[in-house]
Amino acid sequence: MMIVVMLVLSYLIGAFPSGLVIGKLFFKKDIRQYGSGNTGATNSFRVLGRPAGFVVTFLDIFKGFITVFFPLWFPVYADGIISTFFTNGLIVGLFAILGHVYPIYLKFNGGKAVATSAGVVLGVNPLLLLVLAIIFFGILKIFKYVSLSSIIAAICCVIGSVIIHDYILLGMSALVSIILIIRHRTNIVRIFKGEEPKIKWM
Repeated sequence: MMIVVMLVLSYLIGAFPSGLVIGKLFFKKDIRQYGSGNTGATNSFRVLGRPAGFVVTFLDIFKGFITVFFPLWFPVYADGIISTFFTNGLIVGLFAILGHVYPIYLKFNGGKAVATSAGVVLGVNPLLLLVLAIIFFGILKIFKYVSLSSIIAAICCVIGSVIIHDYILLGMSALVSIILIIRHRTNIVRIFKGEEPKIKWM
């Protein structure tokens, strides 16, 4: 029962729509009515500006980061393979990612998993996240596409999990990469058409 509570709580925290709340609370804007219509950090930067975008990014990262530590805080006694699996920080964090992408509060239409996934990786392997961040910002600096940078960083996370022999991370990162690519499918089409907006502040 405690495992169920932990996973559900992780999902609900992940589902918290940071961009929507910040937009309505401080800008009187429903971020879903502007830009890409997405509630995540990238659209927050475009619609609400850089200061708000950084706040939303921090909150979305924090959602993933804090849930990784739930197994340390909840009194769960894992005595079997299934129990041990679902008390792994990565698995608990995955539920936060799923909550961010498919939030119950917004009829299961949320963000694109990038910042919250980064928070989960930060919680379990900060060094790996540092490498992924360097890759992300390097690609972003060259091509100016957040979507492309996110996809490449996600794929590199899959490769990195193989290198460090973390097969739970491999499974999670592979799943998140698939979700991320699906969520960015319209961005991918726009990149090939030359219609994808480029960031202007890097």
